[in-house]
Amino acid sequence: MGVSLVNVELRPFTADDIDQLIAWVPSAEFLLQFAGPRFQFPLTREQLARFLENTVGEEPLHMPFAAIDAATGETIGHIQLLSIDRPNRSLTIGRVLVGPSALRGRGAGGQIMRAALRIAFEEMGMHRVDLGVFDFNAPAIACYERVGFRREGLLRDSRRSGDHYWSLILMSILEDEWRVASGG
Repeated sequence: MGVSLVNVELRPFTADDIDQLIAWVPSAEFLLQFAGPRFQFPLTREQLARFLENTVGEEPLHMPFAAIDAATGETIGHIQLLSIDRPNRSLTIGRVLVGPSALRGRGAGGQIMRAALRIAFEEMGMHRVDLGVFDFNAPAIACYERVGFRREGLLRDSRRSGDHYWSLILMSILEDEWRVASGG
């Protein structure tokens, strides 16, 4: 059994984090799995700088975060709160990444997800948080289910990667389900 990170902190993603994120994206397939079709491989500073334009102001549409191991101060991942719909109290979690491959499968993803859900539900007062995950990504699906997400549906053959199509599972968690899952 791997060592679980018990104290992950999220801080706003800034331009200073761009080079580290780019270094974690080795291929077009990895980029599609991590970021969906919004970005093109190779990921560049310019693409990320354009994205960051929608993350400023009092009520930004998107909120990207760097995930930090509080014990070491090391950046270990990335997560975004996307398409923030304040009137309907909902948002989408996306672009979840545990950067160093040595940390994958050791609990870091769950810690990053819980930190993001705390922000969404406890700080922002959201009612619903959803996400999409490719159906072949069993470790991510298991992680999301462990933190309380439920499957809602399937978008069959929704993304193209080379000559293949990937299907996307839709998942969500509601505020009352978060309270139960988080022990609150």
